[in-house]
Amino acid sequence: MFNPKYPPTDTAPPPPTTTAPAPAAPAPVAAVPAAAQLVPGRPTVQLTPGSALALAAGGGAVVLVVGAVLVSLLLAVALTGVSVAVVAVVLRLLVKDLHKH
Repeated sequence: MFNPKYPPTDTAPPPPTTTAPAPAAPAPVAAVPAAAQLVPGRPTVQLTPGSALALAAGGGAVVLVVGAVLVSLLLAVALTGVSVAVVAVVLRLLVKDLHKH
C-alpha cells in the first residue's frame, strides 16, 4: 500500500531524433571573445574574501539581534507571570482578611 509503483522502463517514448544542420562556416576561435563563449543560465555571484567576511559579520549581527529580541520577550513574559502571581497572593490575603472580620 505504501510502496510506490513505478511504470516499466520500456514504456517511455524514444527521444526524437532530428539531424542538426551543419554550420555554414565555423567562426575562428580568436574572433569569438571568451565572455561570449560562456553563457551561464543564471548569474553567478563571486565572493571575495572581504565580501565573505562582511557577509559572515552581517549574519552574526542578525543572529545577535534576533537573540536579544527573543530574550527580551522571554524576560517580559517571565516578569508578567511573576507580577500576576504576586497580585494573586495579595488579593487572596485581602479576601481572607475580609472574611475574618
